[in-house]
Amino acid sequence: MKKNDRSFDNFDEFAEDYRGRHNKAIALSGADSDFFSEYKIIELLRFEVAAQPLRVLDFGCGDGNSAVYLRKHFPASTILGVDVSAASIALAQKRNISNADFRAFDGFRIPFSDEEFDVVFTSMVFHHVEHRLHGGLLEDIGRILKLHGRFYSFEHNPINPLTRKVVRECEFDRDAVLLRPAYHRSIVSSSGLAVEQLNYTIFFPRHLFLKPFHACERMLRWLPLGAQYFIRAVKQ
Repeated sequence: MKKNDRSFDNFDEFAEDYRGRHNKAIALSGADSDFFSEYKIIELLRFEVAAQPLRVLDFGCGDGNSAVYLRKHFPASTILGVDVSAASIALAQKRNISNADFRAFDGFRIPFSDEEFDVVFTSMVFHHVEHRLHGGLLEDIGRILKLHGRFYSFEHNPINPLTRKVVRECEFDRDAVLLRPAYHRSIVSSSGLAVEQLNYTIFFPRHLFLKPFHACERMLRWLPLGAQYFIRAVKQ
């Protein structure tokens, strides 16, 4: 593979019907793609002040679905998004999200200045990136974060059997290598960011008959059985 070849994590071939394919892949969960986009942004509200005028980077933004909910829940913020998939970026731009901008990049160096962002958010991106590139990308994320800026990285939990089934049967996850939480924590820490939280999420499918159990999930954040998890790290 050539140094600048990022075809392995380029979603151009899936961009046009990504949401439909994603909904099909996650049908077993009882939720749709929009639910999984929004719940992560709601998690950010536990740590961030919605009314603050933050500069937020959605790293690996795809077609901009997360940005829709960043705008909804962080109305005063400026939202930027980058992705290696030019086709996905074109779809994100067509959403016409207010005070948001999206651009394609080469997948190696994030096209922004040093210490430009208060928050960098990424959702289900790093398991599509070759492990040899993780360290460099995380160091670049640290570069563009302001002092005391926050990094939120959501990933699938490979310990969860339902997660493994969904990933195994999802056509655009065929090359994915899920990140074990300990590894994820280690590479973030090695990049120079201080990991302050590792929380597990989504313990129960979202079918209505299981709704009474959903309120219990926040008490289970320590339990490494959730379908997904996220790391919160700070630049110090």
